[in-house]
Amino acid sequence: MFASYSVAFWGILTLILTVLVQSMVAAASKAAQPGAIPGKMDSALSHSSFVFRSNRTFGNSLENITVMLGAAILAVMVGADAYWTGVVIWIMALARVLHMVLYYAIATEKNPSPRSYFYLIAVLANIALLGLCAFALI
Repeated sequence: MFASYSVAFWGILTLILTVLVQSMVAAASKAAQPGAIPGKMDSALSHSSFVFRSNRTFGNSLENITVMLGAAILAVMVGADAYWTGVVIWIMALARVLHMVLYYAIATEKNPSPRSYFYLIAVLANIALLGLCAFALI
């Protein structure tokens, strides 16, 4: 059974590695600042600062990863269609990577920003994955 979910597992691994990379980038960029204090972000920072953007990227992923991983694991456990589970997880994973890249690259206060669209794609993919879970349970 687990072999049929190998595409999904690679997507899950990609999601986890993305968050790990974001954690390391956020920590390194903040630690490189003069007078950096662990656990404390300068409240004067905004989107013009890479330190702010890298920490927000990581924080945003932390806000979303629990539901993403929970839905992905649930999909496998309830036997949701392996093909569509893999597709949807990869849509989530790629959307999160593109969200990260755009957040790192574009310093904007504009809303919606280009990164917002990839955030939305990942949320919609997560909803679709939960739908696959519900369908498998019915």
